[in-house]
Amino acid sequence: MTRTSYAKITVPATSANIGPGFDVLGLALSLYLTVEVTVYPPGLDNEASVKLTYEGDGAETMCLIPEKNLITKTALYVLSCFGLDLPKPIAIHINNPIPLGRGLGSSGSAVVAGVALANFVGNLNLSKERMLDYILQIESHPDNVVAALMGGFVAGYLRNPPQTNDTQPPVGVGSYARLGWAKEIKAIAIIPQFELATEKARKALPVNYQKEDVIFNLQRLTILANALSHSPPNVEKIYEAMQDKIHQPYRKHLIPGLPEIIETMTPSSHPGLVGICLSGAGPTVLALATDNFEKIARDAQEIFARQSPNSIRTVVKLLDVVEEGYKCQIGFAQEKL
Repeated sequence: MTRTSYAKITVPATSANIGPGFDVLGLALSLYLTVEVTVYPPGLDNEASVKLTYEGDGAETMCLIPEKNLITKTALYVLSCFGLDLPKPIAIHINNPIPLGRGLGSSGSAVVAGVALANFVGNLNLSKERMLDYILQIESHPDNVVAALMGGFVAGYLRNPPQTNDTQPPVGVGSYARLGWAKEIKAIAIIPQFELATEKARKALPVNYQKEDVIFNLQRLTILANALSHSPPNVEKIYEAMQDKIHQPYRKHLIPGLPEIIETMTPSSHPGLVGICLSGAGPTVLALATDNFEKIARDAQEIFARQSPNSIRTVVKLLDVVEEGYKCQIGFAQEKL
């Protein structure tokens, strides 16, 4: 029996681009990526080994090569900035229930987990603010990674462009603010069972925008951020402020059923609904609601199901907006390698 150090890292899923908040607003949701890390002292058998295992969404195709898996690749990048490597022997087990390629921040959560992994095994003692600098070198959209790291309802922006080498990033790559959230509002994630690559969704966006559309979003962005913090929620104000002209109109052809859901599901037709939007780059649809969760979810699922020529199967998750972001619980275990 050998004394080993152990940590359990948990990172919430996220939803970004909330309503008019394209590349600005993010939410931390109660669905968690976990990474369990066991570091053995040197001198044991298999001293050079890195054992990486994975369960959860995408397990059949997940790459388990440390230099290529997003979590361990991120950790290796951060450690390299300090002239370090993963300690060996080490066992890393990933459990990921966050659907891949569905607009719920799976890659952002993985990057946060990777920086947290490096912080633990390298004894780097990085603050969350400094961790964010490393995170933004890899995932340059602060809305979802800030939510995963800090928790809650957040807004963020980049100050400096990401670096492309393994040097230390500058301090203060991005900035963020935590916003208020009415506790009554839950998030219904209606998740189509097909992946939509973020790169494909980004290519659907125009290079230039009409000034009127930008003004439309900016006006609603400020109102929405304020309205979502008030309890009880002002349903009419939130629903109107959730409208968007920057990304959803250009991505709707990639997600059959999305236009009908956004146009026909309203607080009048579905009491309890306060707002509805695309989650991240999609294809998940996020419905914010205070009640009537089952009917809202069922009706959205039915719209997806009757799409032609191919019915779209969906999974629903009722999630809370969680105030706490990533956590790293450190302990010791008496384990054999």
